[in-house]
Amino acid sequence: MTDDDDEVAQDEALDGLASYFSGAKSKVVVTTSKHCSKICYEFCAELVSMFPDAQFAKRGGNHEIRQIIKVAIDKGFTDMLIVNEDRKTPNAITLIHLPDGPTAYFKLTSFVPSKKIGGHGVVTAHNPEIILNNFNTRLGHTIGRMFQAMFPHVPEFQGRQVVTFHNQRDFIFVRRHRYVFRDTEKVGLQELGPKFTLKLKWLQKGTYNRDGEYEWFFKPE
Repeated sequence: MTDDDDEVAQDEALDGLASYFSGAKSKVVVTTSKHCSKICYEFCAELVSMFPDAQFAKRGGNHEIRQIIKVAIDKGFTDMLIVNEDRKTPNAITLIHLPDGPTAYFKLTSFVPSKKIGGHGVVTAHNPEIILNNFNTRLGHTIGRMFQAMFPHVPEFQGRQVVTFHNQRDFIFVRRHRYVFRDTEKVGLQELGPKFTLKLKWLQKGTYNRDGEYEWFFKPE
């Protein structure tokens, strides 16, 4: 084992995700910033369809993030996605692994809903396969584990669905397809949607915290 392997193993032991990789079942809740628009709700619905066992929770106007984190933990959720928007356009996602973190904040761009993808396929309830490309650095490894922890351990291959997170030049391209078997030798891909792009802005140890000192995996400039 190399020094890098030792560092990665230490990261895995301390990153708060170990319970999932020891067999815990994922349960995802999706919510929004306060007073969100219709397109933000539509994006949340797309996210709920991507992650098995995901639920949407409408955010009340007086509920702060720390409050909804506590409620989500009490209800047994393992992960929370908070969608933010600017000028009625979804523009960021906060991903919180519960109950102890880590927390990642991503800039969101290039969202295209399923209904606007020409020839898109029909989504089924099967657990999708997940593909992670180019998450090779220590930071990338942690982010990849956070994505992986939102999906069931075993995909249902009869559904032929695959969710891909492709990391290229610090941008993460998110796509969902299904395999189309044209004959015994040829396999194609049909896009299901949605598609969007993420860019990591910061990664914080623990759950979301705006007060006091931060403990960072990846600190913003």
